[in-house]
Amino acid sequence: MIARFLAVVLSIYALAGAAETRAEESLVTHKSLAPKVALELAEAALADCQQRGYQVAVAVVDRAGVIQVVLRDRYAGPHTPPTASGKAWTAATFRNSTSSLFAISQPGMMQAGIRNLPGAVIIAGGVIVESGGLLVGAIGVSGAPGGDADETCAKAGIAAVQVKLDF
Repeated sequence: MIARFLAVVLSIYALAGAAETRAEESLVTHKSLAPKVALELAEAALADCQQRGYQVAVAVVDRAGVIQVVLRDRYAGPHTPPTASGKAWTAATFRNSTSSLFAISQPGMMQAGIRNLPGAVIIAGGVIVESGGLLVGAIGVSGAPGGDADETCAKAGIAAVQVKLDF
């Protein structure tokens, strides 16, 4: 009788452990930027561009490319918010900086076709945001005199919040 009871208890325990293992294998968890950190990131990048005399727009997206924050300086052109958002989306979804994508997608190169994908903005200024080696979002900047200047501001924004991302 005790042996039978013990066998039933052990069977239930084994089934519960197997179900838990299947659930863990079926679900994925990920880290994402908190709204406050996304805003601080955008504000820091905007401030860096302002110090350099650039009127820009800044966009921060989550790891899936969904917009979290968009800021536009008062004299930044009307095209800058959608361009900044497009750069951030492109960086997040391709998991690479837009300057790197620009370099590998020149006409005649194997990846040239990515320039024609809907929504892709292959201009420098989109940079991925990582925490512990994991993608947590991306930032895009538009409006500085050249994509390299946009990227410099984006990287300054990341540097300003990096201590909050390193946990």
